[in-house]
Amino acid sequence: MAYDLVVIGTGPGGYVCAIRAAQLGLKVAVVEKRATHGGTCLNVGCIPSKALLHASELFEEAGHKFGKMGIGVGQPTLDLAQMMAFKDEGVAGNVKGVDFLFKKNKIETFHGAGRILGTGKVEVSPESGEARTLETKAIVIATGSDVARLKGLEIDETTIVSSTGALALPQVPKKLVVVGGGVIGLELGSVWRRLGSEVVVVEFLDRILPGMDVDLGRQFQRLLEKQGMTFRLGSKVTGAAKQGERLAVTVELAKGGEAETLEADVVLVAIGRVPYTEGLGLAEAGVALDDRGRVKTDGHFKTSVEGVYAIGDVIAGPMLAHKAEDEGVAVAEILAGKAGHVNYGVIPNVVYTYPEVASVGRTEEELKADGVDYRAGKFPFTANGRAKANGTTEGFVKILADAKTDRVLGVHIIGPDAGTLIAEAALGMEFSASSEDIARTCHAHPTLSEAVKEAALAVEGRAIHM
Repeated sequence: MAYDLVVIGTGPGGYVCAIRAAQLGLKVAVVEKRATHGGTCLNVGCIPSKALLHASELFEEAGHKFGKMGIGVGQPTLDLAQMMAFKDEGVAGNVKGVDFLFKKNKIETFHGAGRILGTGKVEVSPESGEARTLETKAIVIATGSDVARLKGLEIDETTIVSSTGALALPQVPKKLVVVGGGVIGLELGSVWRRLGSEVVVVEFLDRILPGMDVDLGRQFQRLLEKQGMTFRLGSKVTGAAKQGERLAVTVELAKGGEAETLEADVVLVAIGRVPYTEGLGLAEAGVALDDRGRVKTDGHFKTSVEGVYAIGDVIAGPMLAHKAEDEGVAVAEILAGKAGHVNYGVIPNVVYTYPEVASVGRTEEELKADGVDYRAGKFPFTANGRAKANGTTEGFVKILADAKTDRVLGVHIIGPDAGTLIAEAALGMEFSASSEDIARTCHAHPTLSEAVKEAALAVEGRAIHM
């Protein structure tokens, strides 16, 4: 049976691509090697981690913040098995939702490993049974990414774990060493710190959250240290050996020097992710990769092979689910003869800890490096009425605008619900808003969003409440 489109991989990029293509009248099939749809994000990434972040935050609030608000609940006790069941319930609901959407949009599903045989042909090999070949006008590679490995740390998902293992630990480790000060390490480190772990983060660079605004990283580190996390910056983990029932973790300065040993019950390797291309037959089919193992594409997601496209973590750009989704929509629309497009300058990035950290657009460091003349407006949550009332005053909103045109170039937020607040900034930037546009927009009172308005006012030095 011939299809208009076969999508390999049903993570956020793949399943959204398939649904949009079906909406546009294309006959679509998807190939998925997992038993469930949703890819890493829904199964062992975004969704389960947010469930644990939410549950662990409530656990900490009950133990340390409820009393201040006049809520007496006694000392909360942790039922880790039930918390994991809560997480699994959220995962199941989401993956079943994708399955429902496929049926609703008449998308055919093939479970098994997908392999590209060339233009218009995809071989599907199930775990049991014979392989079959699907014929199609177009193929989209949406296979996502895998955990990046580190020499000297063999991941066994028991004591040396990736994000997958860190989402399913059977007990709270007394001491957790997190290798990598990026989003994944800080989120999962926060979960286990709230539940009782002593957490040490080892980061090769001299700062956490590389790539995000330096201002955010500095304040965020201070807040995490206040919460109880410890940081070893400018350092690297070179090995971990079993020492009785614990691990002896070897840490050295990045610039060299004497090694020291840290004891740990669990080591989380969170140094990033790498494109997943194994077994796809790309070399044999002639699909070119770049020097980082990513699939090479042109400005319209085309690979070097006619009729083969690629999106998401497997190509260049930030490895974010929503970036993959936008690319999935864009390539589906291109295949249907429409003008699919992704604005890479307006893709938000969020760290779902407490407080949350969110960023969209250019950082001050990038603007300075490019010689862009800009103005900055900054407003602290300590001066926001709703944040004061809620007792959630940590953090700030910072807006960067072009000094001549006042066009918003970047927005950076650390504070309560930053991941939601950043959407206003992204929408404004998508329509080329000026800081004055945001400042003159009426914001409901009392809301946290007023901090965004005040930061926009601060660009011209006229914040009302500061």
